[in-house]
Amino acid sequence: MEELSATFHAQPLWLQSLIGLALLAAAALALNYVLKHVILRLAAPYLDRKSKTIDKAAAWLATAAPLMVISRGITLVPNLPEEVYTVVRNTAQALIVISVAMAIVKALTYANELYERLPRSKNRPIKGFVQVVKILVLCGAAIILISVLIDQSPLLLLSGLGAITAVLLLVFKDTILSLVASVQLTTQDMLRVGDWITMPSMGADGDVIDISLHTVKVQNFDKTIVTIPTHRLVSDSYQNWRGMSESGGRRIKRSLIIDQNTVRFLSDEEVIELKKFKMLKQYLAAKREEIAEWNARELSGEDAPVNARRLTNLGTLRAYIAAYLEWHPSISRDFTLMVRQLPPGPQGIPLEVYCFTNTTSWGIYEGIQADIFDHLLAILPEFDLKLFQEPSGGDFGPVFEKH
Repeated sequence: MEELSATFHAQPLWLQSLIGLALLAAAALALNYVLKHVILRLAAPYLDRKSKTIDKAAAWLATAAPLMVISRGITLVPNLPEEVYTVVRNTAQALIVISVAMAIVKALTYANELYERLPRSKNRPIKGFVQVVKILVLCGAAIILISVLIDQSPLLLLSGLGAITAVLLLVFKDTILSLVASVQLTTQDMLRVGDWITMPSMGADGDVIDISLHTVKVQNFDKTIVTIPTHRLVSDSYQNWRGMSESGGRRIKRSLIIDQNTVRFLSDEEVIELKKFKMLKQYLAAKREEIAEWNARELSGEDAPVNARRLTNLGTLRAYIAAYLEWHPSISRDFTLMVRQLPPGPQGIPLEVYCFTNTTSWGIYEGIQADIFDHLLAILPEFDLKLFQEPSGGDFGPVFEKH
């Protein structure tokens, strides 16, 4: 060793420096190779095979070790100017800060990936919170990086932040708004991935596919993607259909517009004829008994038909529709079910069907609704009723006749 030391010191000063730098670089490269190509490969079978994120985090962290060797070892290289020592040491330390910061960022990403594998992640996503922590880590790393490069204490930089707080608030206004909105959306369970939402102001009508700090992505039913700023989901109004999906039923609310000119009283013969409807037997029997008792009590021997209570074809149709919905196997009995008459208008009398299907599947729901109204439209002539329809040119016939 003494001979090697003597031989080394016998060399020119520039050659001593060059040999020192070469040995330092070789030591750093050797350590980098051992960490990344030996130790990490040995540890690979024990890491998560479903994701490469943890591998990247480990690789970034391993990068800090050879940089630390350079930072500490540069002082052992002889005959270098003091400025070179300072620049190399500060640069290596700055790169160490970057490596550790990136390792933490990748670790946070991996933590979010692990959380997303849990069933509860669909209801309580933490992606927004993870992004906030990443921003804090990178901001802290930036402060330490600058302090290392200028060889000053980080406290000096932090003390100067108070003077530019207003500027930072202005620059990061959207980020701050999105942070607050993301916390509200998550803590109050206002939005989840998979929810169907409609937001006409943003052109959104589809399923939420991603919730992040700054944006929420919605895939419309036409397969287009709408990106909504997160804070708009708190400041603006939108409709979330999750309640409908979780309830197990979807509402049918549609009206038949009855031509008012076709509404009339039913004769006794017509009432007897309508008894052929199984769904109307109980209603007609109870109603005729009620009307007969009322007429006997109130008319006091009068025989003028105009003063008597009588069944109408519209009221009987309403009773038939209610009974039909009660019978229908695809209509839920756990929700409101009624058939109501809305105020008459210029187009006729709206007879509204209000009920819920026992499924929330869109395609099945539309089929059930169509089948119900197909039947109701076809059954109207049995009650001598017609729908109102705007007349077309063919309804008026030729305007001029040929002579």
